[in-house]
Amino acid sequence: MKYNISNNGYYGDFGGAYIPEMLYPNVEELRQNYLKIMAEPSFKEEFNQLLKDYVGRPSPLYFARRLSKKYNTKIYLKREDLNHTGAHKVNNTIGQILMAQRLGKTRIIAETGAGQHGVATATVCALMGMECIVYMGEIDIARQAPNVARMKMLGAKVVPALSGSRTLKDATNEAIRDWINNPINTHYIIGSVVGPHPYPDMVARFQAVVSEEIQWQLKEKEGKTTPDYVVACVGGGSNAAGAFYHYLENTNVKLIAVEAAGKGIHSGESAATSVLGREGIIHGSKTLLMQTKDGQITEPYSISAGLDYPGVGPMHAHLYKTGRAEFISITDDEAMTAGLELSQLEGIIPAIETSHAFAIFDHKKFKADDVVVINLSGRGDKDLQNYIDYFKL
Repeated sequence: MKYNISNNGYYGDFGGAYIPEMLYPNVEELRQNYLKIMAEPSFKEEFNQLLKDYVGRPSPLYFARRLSKKYNTKIYLKREDLNHTGAHKVNNTIGQILMAQRLGKTRIIAETGAGQHGVATATVCALMGMECIVYMGEIDIARQAPNVARMKMLGAKVVPALSGSRTLKDATNEAIRDWINNPINTHYIIGSVVGPHPYPDMVARFQAVVSEEIQWQLKEKEGKTTPDYVVACVGGGSNAAGAFYHYLENTNVKLIAVEAAGKGIHSGESAATSVLGREGIIHGSKTLLMQTKDGQITEPYSISAGLDYPGVGPMHAHLYKTGRAEFISITDDEAMTAGLELSQLEGIIPAIETSHAFAIFDHKKFKADDVVVINLSGRGDKDLQNYIDYFKL
């Protein structure tokens, strides 16, 4: 079974580029060039140098002693929260800004939910001296105020999306409209493994540095390159794609994708796409999508701004359909409790998105000698107000 992308941009039944004709030149230019550019020695050298000296990679693989003891298994945390900007998102924005430069683009647009991708995009635009416009849902702007301030401080223009649910989906719609209107000079940095081909593959390749490092780090610690399980939260799914990437074809490594069940899978306020979704098209690709009987997109909900997306990247849709990855849905309450537990057991405050991944231990039992790697995709600074309000701290 092939779990990587096909030559025509599909993961099994999912993927492709379902785009309006006006977007075709932009997407096609990228498709024709992205692999060639990524293979250039000068590109690789600059990308790796920036990951090392600017982002601070490799991020540590940390053995969580107290967490492991509590759940009687070996738990390692891939510390993406220690990257510059506080999450895995910067791995991709560094890659894409270098791509944009080589394609001769001078203006960058992005969408963001939790604000981490917006901050990572604003950061690399400041680094490279490029104009930056970030689209963000009005509701997300309110609940992620620290990240909005960071983006503005970095010189980005933050544009509120006022339509629909005024969250990530709507911000993406606005960014796509902008790109249609500014095709020549603008590159759209998509923050997740979503969108038309080649975006899901390109973003996954930039994030693959995560599993690349896990392999040699685990060899040092456990004497083997393969864990028994890799666990990551999934909204669109970029941190999971990066953590899974080098293990996709190795079925001895079990993959666990953790989604947001919001107030309960069937509560009407959820973002558990694997359970609630069916095949549909969103933002340029065919994937699993939460929708009504007549194909209208169902508004997603999660306490975490980064997971309330009504679809999932086509790679993850394929992993779900084929059974290659196990999908577990976690409620707001379970995630918040798990975030507090990690804080108090290991002294690490995780992003609420990441907290969902830590809630699996009440759903799944592991053996004492299992090696479980959890991708700690982001730090909780941006979510402190949410934690304060929830726990009445």
